[in-house]
Amino acid sequence: MLRIKEAIVVEGRYDKNALSQVVDAVILETSGFSVFKDGEKLNLLRRLAAQRGLIVLTDSDGAGFVIRSYLKGAIPPGQVKHAYIPDVYGKERRKRAPGREGKLGVEGMDPEVLRQALLRAGATVEGEDPAAAPRGELTPADLFALGLTGTPDAAARRAALLRRLDLPAHLNSKALLVVLNALYTPEELARLLGHDEVRVNPGER
Repeated sequence: MLRIKEAIVVEGRYDKNALSQVVDAVILETSGFSVFKDGEKLNLLRRLAAQRGLIVLTDSDGAGFVIRSYLKGAIPPGQVKHAYIPDVYGKERRKRAPGREGKLGVEGMDPEVLRQALLRAGATVEGEDPAAAPRGELTPADLFALGLTGTPDAAARRAALLRRLDLPAHLNSKALLVVLNALYTPEELARLLGHDEVRVNPGER
């Protein structure tokens, strides 16, 4: 499995599920055309692009290229890479009929095809640089220690944190953990929250 530095944006949850079998990376969904009207999500994509870089991996049909074109215009060129899947005609197993153009989407691609698409796009594979130090990551236990899960006021605390960090209000605790790890080190988050430290279990890094 490839560990990719850049965040990867796909169209939907089935695409995300397929890609998660190939890469260890932050994967976000545009929810189809919904991203056109979702300023919070676009802002998050811009922040991830600025900090980690972004790879756009959409379907090869017309709708996929409309979404790709939109993101291309919304994010600085130097912060975004574009991965393309080939035109393969067929039908995904879960669907009763092929799509309008009859092409397989990201979810229907062979894992090796997805892997090669990302590599051709210039994805940064972590672990290839022996001098790169591993980055500590927050765990669910850390969110609990911070009062962001498992307490009666956890939802209110998460909502306050999302407002403070200018993150999408609809992120649940699982999505919040992914985004926090993408944008902050535990030490950076501790400083933002006014804590001496965020208690990360070294054995879980």
